[in-house]
Amino acid sequence: MKLLEELKLLLERDERLVSEGKLFKNRIVEFALKLDKDLIKLLLSNKRVKEYFFTEVDKILVFDKEKFMKFVDNKEFLPDSYTAFKQNIGLIDQYGRYFKSIPWNEVVLAWPYKDCILEGGQEKSDEKRKELFHNEILAPDEIDRLLDPKVFTNFKRIDVRGEHKVKEIKPTDNLIIKGNNLLVLHSLKKKFIGKVKLIYIDPPYNTGNDEFKYNDNFNHSTWLTFMKNRLEVAKDLLREDGVIFVQIDSREHEYLKVLMNEVFNRNNFLSMITLKAKAGGGVGQESYIFDICEYILTYAKDRFKVENYLPFVEEELGSNVKNVYTKIMQNFGSEKHIKNINGGNVGKIIVFEHKEYSTKSLDKKDRTCENYYKFFNKIFRTTNPQGGLMKRVMPQLPKKGLVSIEYVPTKGKSAGQKYRYYFLDGALIVWLKDSAIKNDEEKTVAKLVKNNNLWVENLHQGIAKEGGVELRAGKKPERLIEKILRIATKKGDLVFDYHLGSGTTCAVAHKMGRRYIGVEQLDYGENSAAVRLKNVIDGDTTGISKSVNWQGGGDFIYSELKELNEDFIQKIQDAKDTKELLKIWEDMKEHAFLSYKIEPKDIDKNIEKFKDLSFENQKRFLIEVLDKNDLYINYCEIEDKEYGVSNADIELNKIFYRGL
Repeated sequence: MKLLEELKLLLERDERLVSEGKLFKNRIVEFALKLDKDLIKLLLSNKRVKEYFFTEVDKILVFDKEKFMKFVDNKEFLPDSYTAFKQNIGLIDQYGRYFKSIPWNEVVLAWPYKDCILEGGQEKSDEKRKELFHNEILAPDEIDRLLDPKVFTNFKRIDVRGEHKVKEIKPTDNLIIKGNNLLVLHSLKKKFIGKVKLIYIDPPYNTGNDEFKYNDNFNHSTWLTFMKNRLEVAKDLLREDGVIFVQIDSREHEYLKVLMNEVFNRNNFLSMITLKAKAGGGVGQESYIFDICEYILTYAKDRFKVENYLPFVEEELGSNVKNVYTKIMQNFGSEKHIKNINGGNVGKIIVFEHKEYSTKSLDKKDRTCENYYKFFNKIFRTTNPQGGLMKRVMPQLPKKGLVSIEYVPTKGKSAGQKYRYYFLDGALIVWLKDSAIKNDEEKTVAKLVKNNNLWVENLHQGIAKEGGVELRAGKKPERLIEKILRIATKKGDLVFDYHLGSGTTCAVAHKMGRRYIGVEQLDYGENSAAVRLKNVIDGDTTGISKSVNWQGGGDFIYSELKELNEDFIQKIQDAKDTKELLKIWEDMKEHAFLSYKIEPKDIDKNIEKFKDLSFENQKRFLIEVLDKNDLYINYCEIEDKEYGVSNADIELNKIFYRGL
């Protein structure tokens, strides 16, 4: 608000902009739109106003008219609205107009406080406080201070031998960080910008269910702001070939998709996976249709640079496969070149005719797993192809017997290499080996099926004890995260989860040889992500351990955001009576950073009124007098003696932030 007050005082110096002792907003807008010379000179006369509303381009100052207009169009100039957006939620076009359906316009979502940074994170249901919004235009100083890199503390490296002091921090180290995830995201931004291959998050669903472990009661606008603030930073952290998977339920997924279209660009939308997340409802369910699905929205940083490492999944050979793959090519006989065909883009196509070939049909009783393994390279079916090239070539081939053609495809898995296609009695031969995989160790054959966005496997069954930790109604299956990591990452890639919960994402990444960063604000005690990762290092046998042959090992570094005023909030919340709160107040006056809006002496004069408040209101009052911008210590102030950061923490933070 300092900049706002400074601008008001500056503008009041121009008599043309003042009416009845108050700034005349419409006149300010009018003069700004026509780039009034006297207004520009006035704005340039103030150093902070000049820095904020002017940009230097080749030693020429350019007036940012749009930023200036947004600034004067907010609360202090338009008292009935702190936010530039109207007080309802809906779709608008690029000109800010609400509409029902304008198909030729791009759609973005608008809501109150969209132009704000929500300071709060996720808190336990019994630790709620009023969340603070900082307007991006009106409060640049507050936002800069809030989002500055923060000091980390309580460093420890954890491996099979236990916990150790951290002496160095390598770029390849796995990290588990406890603290407000928005602040951690911004603290990591410069160091990890453009380095993350995959982000998976399972954020609060905004359900209003008090039993859920998260403080999941954000009203709609607050929840959207909460998500937007974090997604914008997450996008910066992704590699150019990076992807993000965001899991959500039916209450918010439509709004979230429109928001993510705006943040990541709708052209980078990859898929919406529908996931069976619950078993079917039994008798007595109250819902009209029992909801068993959740959704995973998947976006790329740049969809043209993304590679799918798991385009196919293995399935057992079912009757649908065995009923069509019923022939065996016993031998191809002798071949004779009979002619060439002009293949257009693929060039010359050489045609061969085969004599004395032999095939055999598999009777129903012979369609066994053993035979499909034994004759894997020889089993086939026939089909009438739909491709343009084949349709042009086939009429020029003999209709009877075995025929083959040879040419160099320009696309597909055989692009640039000679390839042979076979035809039997005028139909194209399709080999089982081209769409299946052979397991020589187990002597089995599996059909390769293209991965799709309907995941109905019962992945959530029996996960309560995975990792040796519990998380009621919020735990995700290791097999789900494994599938996502196989699609989007390779060994050594960096995986990030900033809504870590009980640590499933990092546990799976650890077992699969991926690097990881996990961030969690809530304290789950014996069910925390750090406890789970220690179990993984010690050789956890649950989850995907058997399928990936996990034997234990590895390590990670644990750290926390260094608390300042946050420490006082915790003390206030833990207090048992008013007497204890009064002692905390004395300590706050001496060591806490208090809001500039309050005067401690005034509170002391009215201490009896404070005592008359209910115990819960006493707690709320003391929390409100703290300066919320000083919940944590900024890295730029790490050596300030007033904050009491230890020499060991100073050194480790310098190592972590080295080069920034």
